[in-house]
Amino acid sequence: MNAAQRRGRILEELKVAEGPLSATALAQKLSVSRQIIVGDVALLRAAGEGITATPRGYVLDAPRAGMSATVACAHSGADMERELTLMVDQGCTVENVIVEHPVYGQLTGPLELSSRYDVWSFIRRVRECEAQPLSALTDGVHLHRLRCPDEGALERVRAALDGAGFLVK
Repeated sequence: MNAAQRRGRILEELKVAEGPLSATALAQKLSVSRQIIVGDVALLRAAGEGITATPRGYVLDAPRAGMSATVACAHSGADMERELTLMVDQGCTVENVIVEHPVYGQLTGPLELSSRYDVWSFIRRVRECEAQPLSALTDGVHLHRLRCPDEGALERVRAALDGAGFLVK
């Protein structure tokens, strides 16, 4: 299989995947190294393919049902799991986290968290890597882009975040 064929197979694997696919999983399927997959995905992105890297792997960008909204939050890193759980418990997907850095401008981290299991997996990885949340760069202030099934779910998220003292008004 040549490089162009391999990139075509990567796109096909992402299209039929039921969730994110890691570079390692794609490498095993295609019998190449993880680095080859990372390079292929970079070339696919440069060619205009909508591929997002999430903490759990690559996903194809696709139109999604529901509504999109942004909420502003502030809290310590210790409250990150609680905040994310409050949002997914209302039926929303936490698409990303955004901070405004004084030097680099807007920094965005893709999350794609839709369930308590997703949140648990993300928090476990943060702990294993001893990573600091992006909001540590901005004294806890950050934005989340949400995908909610309807206005009611968004209002429940806002009420839950407000009740926890996380919502910035």
